[in-house]
Amino acid sequence: MPEKRKEVLVQVNGMPVTVPAGAMVSAALLQSNAPCRSSVTGQPRTALCGMGICFECRAVIDGVAHRRTCQIPCREGMVVETMQ
Repeated sequence: MPEKRKEVLVQVNGMPVTVPAGAMVSAALLQSNAPCRSSVTGQPRTALCGMGICFECRAVIDGVAHRRTCQIPCREGMVVETMQ
């Protein structure tokens, strides 16, 4: 019998989001429909390159600003705040 995938619960802008263990924070943001930040012209931004080069996916993770969400795996109880 296959083992059930473990999931973790994170908070995105105060809302609970459940994602598979090992999923990147950018996946939790996409699942919650929350853009990571706004551009200087007010346009919503989200993960673009998926490998940490473009910096479009920056958010506040556990109180630390400008973290690249495509590079950080979710862990139980993580708090993510978008920079809008």
